[in-house]
Parts: sequence; C-alpha cells; structure tokens
Amino acid sequence: MPDRTALVTALHGAGWHPAAWRVAGPSATRLSSLRHWRDLVVEQDHAGIDAVTIEDSFTAGPVDATGDLDTSTVVGRLDALLVANAVAPATRAVGLVPTVSVTHTEPFHVATGLQTLDHVSLGRAGWRLQVSPTTREAALFGRRPGGEATEHLFAEAREVAEVVSRLWDSWDDDAIIRDVVTGRFIDRDRIHDAEFVGEHVSVHGASIVPRSPQGRPPVFALAHRADAATFAVDAADVVLVTPRPGPDARSGLEARPALALVRDAEQAAGADRARPVLADVAVLIGSSAGEAADALAALDAAAGASYAATSDAAVLATTVPALVEHMAELRALGYAGVRLRPLRIPEDSTAIARRLVPALVTAGLRADVASRPTADLRTRLGLAPAISRHATEGVPA
Repeated sequence: MPDRTALVTALHGAGWHPAAWRVAGPSATRLSSLRHWRDLVVEQDHAGIDAVTIEDSFTAGPVDATGDLDTSTVVGRLDALLVANAVAPATRAVGLVPTVSVTHTEPFHVATGLQTLDHVSLGRAGWRLQVSPTTREAALFGRRPGGEATEHLFAEAREVAEVVSRLWDSWDDDAIIRDVVTGRFIDRDRIHDAEFVGEHVSVHGASIVPRSPQGRPPVFALAHRADAATFAVDAADVVLVTPRPGPDARSGLEARPALALVRDAEQAAGADRARPVLADVAVLIGSSAGEAADALAALDAAAGASYAATSDAAVLATTVPALVEHMAELRALGYAGVRLRPLRIPEDSTAIARRLVPALVTAGLRADVASRPTADLRTRLGLAPAISRHATEGVPA
C-alpha cells in the first residue's frame, strides 16, 4: 500500500452522469479535441493527482432499450491510448492509464502501444484492462459472435495479460549496446522470445519496442464481483472495487466486504503480496450538501432517471469535507485510496484538483505536491519495481 492515500481521477466524456453534457457549457463542444483532453489532464497533473484513467469502449456510446445508440447522452469518443500518448508531453508527473480492451485486440498491439506510452511519458503509463462482452462490439470486427460467457472472456483475458507481460519482458534493459567498433546496435542474446501457446492466443517472437522505463506498466482491473476479483488477482497490479454505502454514505459499511472479496481471492490464489485496492466512487461536489443534492437531482431530471439506481459505483452528492472524511474511513479499513468518477466535467474534475487535494493535504492524507519528487507510476502506487523474468534466474515473472 502506498504511504499516503492514492488518488486517481476517472475521465469520461463530459462526466459520468449521462446528462452532464447539458451543463458542460463550451467544453461540451470540445470533447473530441486534443485541447479538451490536454487541459483536463494538465489540471490533474498540476494538482498532484497520482493518475488519470481514460475510459474507452468499442461502442460510440451507451445503448438504449432497443439496442441502438442512446442519443440523449454523449455519443462519440477518441481512442484512449492515443489520447494518453498525445497529452503525455504536456504533463510532468501524473500517471496515464488508458482503458484498452483485450477481447478483440491483438496482444502484440496492446503490448507495444502501452510500451510506447511508457517511453513517451518517461515511466508514467498504466493499463486499465477491460473485456468487451457485447454482440454490438463483436460485430465491428466480424471474427466472433460476441455475447460470450464471462468465464470465457476472463480466461482469454488472462492469457492476453500473460502474453503482454512476456512481450514487455522480451528486451533486457541493456539490450541496446550501440557498439560502433563491432557495428552491433543490439546484443541479440539480450532479446528473448515471448513464446506462448494457449487455448485462446499464441505468440512467437519479441516486442518491437525496447524495454520501457517501468519495465511493466501497472495493470488496473475492476473487481465488482467474485469472478472479477479472481481475475484481477491473477492479472492486475491494482484492483478497483465498487463499494455501495448504506443509508449513511460515509459509513463505509459495504466497503469492508468489498475489500475482503479481493483479499479472499488473493488467499485462494496463494498470492505472495497484497495488491493496492482503490474504491471507485462517483462524485458530484458542491459547496454544501444541499447544493450538491439539488445539482444531482437536476441532472437526474434531465436524464429522466436516477443515475444512482443504475451506477455500479456509489454515487455521492457531497462536499469536500465530507469526501475527505469518507476517504479517511476507507483508508482506515485498508484501502490504498480511491478512484473518483466526476459526474460533471469540468466542474467536478476541477473541484477534485483545486479543492479536494489541498483538503487532503491539510488532513494529512497526502503530501504537498511541491514536496514530492517526480516518480514513475509504480513507485507512486507503492508497487515494487518490475524485474524482468529474464534478468535473474529464480526471479518470478
């Protein structure tokens, strides 16, 4: 667990609430522009946020009851991995964690794209691993019917995660020797075959990208139920859970079993380390509880439905002091931190950066950004360095 509360902001369109675009003002017209994403991420970077996740999917937006695109919410998105690479040069310290699905994507492309991001960001890349279960997504590729059982998708995703890890390890740190005398740019013996043959994928050969600054960028996975927790323990370095609070939104009563789900999965797998677990919380931040509740009610009215009734994560219409208290309670239970889903962008993402972070510093839950040296994302999250499986005999992969 990191030595202070980890703080991740989940960036998604105009905000996680489906009606957020209606109150976004001019920024709603820039959702497909690089300037929009650069401004968002730079703001989080300056505030000292540990990482931003960028949502993605093979669908242009959510679907309605008929299975067609729901035109009442934001439709259209940019590729998360490409956005992360584009904004990386404008940032200094924030981790960049795009969502990349493995269901219809070749492991080689996943591995090299994320390695490239790790190089471009100087060691700040991460990967939110996701599966794509719907027939609508499968139809875009035409290679499989879609609608497969979750068990099948997770089995395939395990193999992809293993292949990606092997490709990331396929170049030694010192494989590039640039020996002008002998005319050798690389030492062939320091590049290894990632050879893997599984039920779902097989790979022979090495990555085309030299080993990146982190070696293996940290992998994030959502564990909202038991089978997902088992998968996350097998494939991920950081686990996201979605605790649902009771009547008192700050009680954390449901947070304890959500955390236990991961710890039980680790014990069943014989894991030798406890993964950092972050609580996913959707937030609307107001100057008072009443103002926040009214703003959420207005969004729900515009959408024609309660977002809290359909969200997989807890939805808190709250204030900065109440959110700090909630995060302190989660920390006391053993959570490494939170991933906050701002319901409105930029209102709530800005409140996280400009108001929540200083309040967390005052509460002793985070260090002041000026006193923290820039570090790679693994270090910021309290993860051990990724030692290549080829570096030393006996070192586990």
